[in-house]
Order: sequence, then C-alpha cells, then structure tokens
Amino acid sequence: MYINRISGYIPEEVIANSYFEEINGLSDDWIIERTGIRERRKAGPGENTNSMGIAAVNAGLESLPYSSGDIDLIVGATYTPHDTIVTLGHAVQHALNIDEIPVVTISSACSSLINAMEIVEGYFAIGKATKAIVIASEHNTGYNDETDKKAGHLWGDGAAALFVSKERLSDSDIKVHDIITGGAATRGKATEGVTLKPLEKGIIMPHGRDVFINACHYMPKVVNDILERNKLTIEDVDYVVPHQANLRITKNVANTLQLPEGKALSNVEYLGNTGCAGCAIAMWEHQDEFKKGQKIVVTVFGGGYSYGAMLLEV
Repeated sequence: MYINRISGYIPEEVIANSYFEEINGLSDDWIIERTGIRERRKAGPGENTNSMGIAAVNAGLESLPYSSGDIDLIVGATYTPHDTIVTLGHAVQHALNIDEIPVVTISSACSSLINAMEIVEGYFAIGKATKAIVIASEHNTGYNDETDKKAGHLWGDGAAALFVSKERLSDSDIKVHDIITGGAATRGKATEGVTLKPLEKGIIMPHGRDVFINACHYMPKVVNDILERNKLTIEDVDYVVPHQANLRITKNVANTLQLPEGKALSNVEYLGNTGCAGCAIAMWEHQDEFKKGQKIVVTVFGGGYSYGAMLLEV
C-alpha cells in the first residue's frame, strides 16, 4: 500500500517550561535535562481530539490525487478521545460527508498510529477497501494533571492524517513495505507504567524509569526486526522516526542503532509528547525533505506496553 499525502494540525497556543516552574516549581533547566522539552502546544477553547483530527484531514484534501468521496475506509488513532461513542473516525466521516463505509477507531496508547496502519493493510488485503485515511490525534492537555511533578510537564496536543491507497497513484507516493506490531503487557511495569483513568487523575506515570527502559529496548529492537525481515541493514535507512516521548529516549534509540547525526527525526523539543500523533506529525513536517528512493523506519512504543515499526520507501 502507499501513502499519498500527509497533513497535520498543531494548535496555536505555546506553553513554555516557565509555566510549570510557576505551578509546580520545576525549572526550565530541570525539564530540558530530563526530557529535552522546551515548549509544547495546547488545544484552545472549543478544540479537542476530533476537531484537531478534522483540521488535519482538511489540510490534506486540496492536494489529494482523488476525490474525498473515493475514500472507503477511515481509521482513527487516539488514547485521548473527545467522545468514546462518536469516535475520532466517525467525526471525520461526518465532516467529509462520506456515507456507508467502514469506520474504526483504535487505541494502543502511543503505538496507535502503527496499529491503525496495520488495520488499513488488513482491509486492503481482504478487498474491503482501496483508499483510506488514518488520523492520529491527541488532546493530552484535556486529560493532564499539570501539577503532577512526574509527568504533568510532558504532554502536548496535535494531529496528523495519512491518506493511503492500495495501489500506487503517483510518483510521489510513499510505499509501505512492511508493518510489525506487538504487545508487551507481560514486561516490567507494563500495566502500571503509564495510565489514563478519566475518573481518577488523568494521565499519570508512576513508573517512568520502567517506561524509559522498555522504550529504549523495544524501539531499536523492532527496527532491527523489520529490517532483518526485509533483508536490509541500518545502513540502508535514511531516516528513523521514533515515538516522540522524550529526547533522551530518542538519543538512546539512535545510539543503540548507531544512527548518524540527524537521521533520527524529532519534534518533542517544541511540541512535547503528542502521543500517537507525534511520529505522523514528524513525517508531515519533514515530508518535503524526503528524496526518491530513501527508506524510512517509523518506530513506536506505548503504555500497556505496546510497540511497532513501519518500513517506508519514498
């Protein structure tokens, strides 16, 4: 299958580290040293997971090589739903006014983007769809407890949309060679490391060290797994897009993979942790830099635990 277009949406409001120094005493230097985050974006009044997802989709429609009416599958990806009944996918379907097509919304924490792409792969394989949208959108600040000194300063909001077709439609399409996903709920503090319980305290991370260790293990491991499965080495890869959780994790993954400087794409410094939207936003931001024939690996890790990788060729 092929990615025809990537588009995105980032809220206007910027929250600098100084905000958290005022409310919980964490200094700018302290946050940067531990996370690499300098600022993050926050959804404005009236914005939410669904509205940001719709904005990301609308941004990609003008240059789409087919009519929005040709889309026959919509897959949303989020762990911060605005509505658990009228899901992200259904909100996008309503906005596009496309009737009687499959609509699914998936949540596997920060790995949801790759799981959503795998769902599209499955629909294409069994002949139930030919053109799809995957929307990754997170409204982390809607759930976040900003006074939480362990994780309250990590989160940002944003969305991105990937338009995907079963067949190649233009020379600029990005080929999806392979996808691997997996669950690691039996490892470490998997079911406790990161949780979001709306009736309790929202997003919390009581076992951040365990999350860090497992993220640094699984992201490079699944990159090597997908490369080996496709008879490639890391020297064949032009860019790696790791889950945008923490700059220290990104640097650790890059070091483990022995990536040259600049090959690991990152936006966590100015967007914060945008959950499952982070990698899709990074692809949107850098898509004009990708050159024909280049290979890209997207690698993700999420609470629960979950992980995955996607091998792309421009």
